[in-house]
This record gives sequence, structure tokens and C-alpha cells, in this order.
Amino acid sequence: MDNLNDISLKQLQYFAAVAEFGSFRQAAFRLGITQPTLSNQIAIMEKALKIHLFERTRKGINITPQGRELLLSARRVLEEAQGFISQSTILSGGGIGTFRLGVTPTLGPYLLPHILTPIHNKYSDLKLYVRENAPSELETGLINGQHDLILTTLPIMSSELVVAPLFREPIKLALARDHRLAARLTINREDLLGEPVLTISEHHLFHRQITELCEQVGAHVLRDYEGTSLDTLRQMVVMGMGVAFLPALYAKSEIRNEEELRVADVDGINVVRNHALVWRNTSPASSFYRQLSEEIKSMIETNLASDILPASRKTNHRKTITSNH
Repeated sequence: MDNLNDISLKQLQYFAAVAEFGSFRQAAFRLGITQPTLSNQIAIMEKALKIHLFERTRKGINITPQGRELLLSARRVLEEAQGFISQSTILSGGGIGTFRLGVTPTLGPYLLPHILTPIHNKYSDLKLYVRENAPSELETGLINGQHDLILTTLPIMSSELVVAPLFREPIKLALARDHRLAARLTINREDLLGEPVLTISEHHLFHRQITELCEQVGAHVLRDYEGTSLDTLRQMVVMGMGVAFLPALYAKSEIRNEEELRVADVDGINVVRNHALVWRNTSPASSFYRQLSEEIKSMIETNLASDILPASRKTNHRKTITSNH
């Protein structure tokens, strides 16, 4: 195939973007080019390869089986190219580049404000394109090349990924101020027996964690009143619909009105979420990611020492909740 010499990294980037977004229009918008330009470049690439990468239908586009086979290779080539550029700029003392960071919606908005400014101060040319998704989707997206690295809640199941534990985040109990337990100096795990507990919708890992906790203490999960976000959950607690367990960083960030809610620990329960920075074990930028993870861990332990716990060296990536009876 003599024409393969005409295929550029830019065309591979276009191909991967269309595959990711499933739309020429959305991919063109993300790439900052016109849709005709994108379509023309994909057509040139298809002609050089002598195969169709996408099937055009009235409802949109679908990647062809041949395109699907080539997509993984295209993403590997792009990752290697990005790694080459990143390594060369680091060696030359120049900028770092742009990386796609996936974060969970129950962690990212409440952690990133504490670490992005210090990261930017150290790496002025490092740019992080942040996207939110549920932990399972982040893990899949990382494996598929949609993210360069992810900031997520453990466990991570894939052996293809490198996991750098960052910290452990306690879970707090939130109660309305007129709740029967709100005035108690100490709340015990036995006090939660039969207590109605609100939780976030079930597609979140946090839902499964809280369900497991409720089973341990004999509390009752209100499945008919699941919140779509932590903010919604907090508002339902304020209205007296039940109590809720909330991540410590969320509570620190969003619950400032002590007249509405009481945030408390529960004696006899030590519940934590383990968080980590994760990347592919094949990534050319692995050494930089490792360095970045150590710096983030140090920032967190310095700036949030009163709210989080240091990462455990014996963290079990398949277990995210512990309960001391």
C-alpha cells in the first residue's frame, strides 16, 4: 500500500475522535475544525487504506468491523506520539503538553480545586482536559484510550492498568437538624438500626458502597428516593426524608450551614473510600504519571490533612469500604 505513506498523525487523531464521539459534527467541534474538513480527511484516509472506516446511515454513523480493528492500533500510535513529545519536552526543560483526565463526579469537583493550582504552578505548560464519568466508565474509557489517566475511586479490576493510591476519604453521616439523633453528642452504629438512608442513584459506585454499609448496620436504603447527585441527596436530607452518608470532601466543600444539617462521625464505624491516580501500563508517559501521583499525594496530605487519611500501603483494590465493629 504505497499510499500509506500519506496517512498522517492528524488523520489518525481525526479517525479516533469520530470513533469516540460517534458523530462527525461533534468530533469536528471538539477538534476545532469544520465538519467538511473532517469528512474530507477521513475520506482520504479510507481511500489510502482501501477500506471503509465508518458506515454512514440515516441515523448517524457506525464504525465498521475493519475500522474497529484499526482503532486500537491508531490509539496506540497516537499515545506513543504523545509520549514521545512529552518526554522530549521534559528532557529539554520545556512544556509538558495536554492530557485527558477522567474524574468521578463524587470526587473530582471537590478535590480538583485543592490540587489544580499547585499543579499549574509547578507545570505551567501542563494542560488537563477534564471529563467526568462513573468509575466503571472511567476504567473502560482508560483502557480504550479515551483518557490518558483517571482520578477515581477504587477498586480497579483490570490488570492492564497501573494504580497509584493517593488517599483515603472518610464517609460522614448527614442529618437534618430536627432529626432525633442530631442533638446527640455521640452517634453509635446501633442507633442506625432500621434508620431510613438516602443514597445516590444505583449506577454510581458510591451507591453500592452505601448499600453495603447499610446491610452491615441494619439500616434501610430508600430505593424509591435516590438522588441524582450529591447535591440532590443533601437537599432531601434537609427536607427530612432520611439521613445520608456523604464523602468528607463533599461535606467540607458544600455543607457550610450548620443550622440545616449536622455532619457527624458514627462511633463504631470507620468507613473510607480509597482514591487513586490510574493509567495504562503501556503508556509512554508512565514515569511522568508516577511523578505526578506522588506530588498530588503530597499536596493532598499537606492541604487536606484534617479531612482525609493517608493512602494505605496495603490497600486492597477490590475492597473500598471497611467497617470496624
